[in-house]
This record gives sequence, structure tokens and C-alpha cells, in this order.
Amino acid sequence: MSISIPGAETMTRSTSGGIHVPAGEGVTKWFSGDVYSVRLQAAQTGGSVGIVEASVPPGGGPVPHTHAEQDETFYLLSGELEFLDGERTFTAVTGDIVHIPRMVRHRFKNVGLHTTRLLFIYTPGGAEGLFVEGGDEPQPGVQVDTWGPERFDERILGLFHKYGVEAV
Repeated sequence: MSISIPGAETMTRSTSGGIHVPAGEGVTKWFSGDVYSVRLQAAQTGGSVGIVEASVPPGGGPVPHTHAEQDETFYLLSGELEFLDGERTFTAVTGDIVHIPRMVRHRFKNVGLHTTRLLFIYTPGGAEGLFVEGGDEPQPGVQVDTWGPERFDERILGLFHKYGVEAV
């Protein structure tokens, strides 16, 4: 039996089980005003990790939420984000790492002037499937749309439930 994994067409797996995902590869989706490229999925790693490369425009970022089954680690590649970690709010900048254990309420918001780039690392993997299943197809040459409350319909809320995400 074979499993088709979206975006895995150019991924190379070595005989030792190592994985190489070339730059720019993966599944890219628009989700709630941000651009998320799922670079490595749980299905590719035996569930151990999921990695998402994100571009978050000024004003962008998710609502406060928790993950039931994943810890989430963020690595800022460029820019700055305001983070909520439980009840604490702080600013993270280029080069910073932020780790949020599962079930801790968190969010980030780009309060700067420029788009922020970062990696999300889910351990174990799995939560990245929300973006693959629930995101919009990107349109070249078009600015990503922010989502209003109407976009969080039964389908999206069902995906939140499926992937253990709870907006709080």
C-alpha cells in the first residue's frame, strides 16, 4: 500500500531513512491572512515532527489557541512578532526561538512594518495538516486575504477539532 503525500514529489528519502526537502518545496497554502509552506509533514517522518515555513504580513497571525497533542517551537528567520505565552506577552526578533508546550494558550502577531518569516516546528508532527487541508490555494501576484469570522465555519472548526487545535 502506498500513501500519497501532497508536496512530497521532490522529497528524497535515503536508504537510512533520512529526508531531503529541497528549498522552496512543500505544500504552500494561505491561512487566515498568512502564507504557510508545509515543508515536512508528520506522514513523512513517522509522526515525529512537522515543519512549516511561514510569512506573516504586518497585522497577521493567529488567534489565541492551544494544541492538545503537540509542542510548538518557533524560530524567527527575519522580522519581529509579539507573542502570547500563557498570560505573558513579549516581543521576539530575528534569531529568537520560542517554545510553547502543548495545552498552553498562545498566539503571535506581527506588530512590525515588514513581513516576518519564521519556522513552526511541531513535536510530534500532525498539527501542520490543518494548513494543508484547510488553507486556500495561493494565487501568484495577488496579496493574501485576511480571514474574517465568517471563514471559521463548520468545516474549519471541524479541522481544528481533528488536529487538536482549540481557539481560546
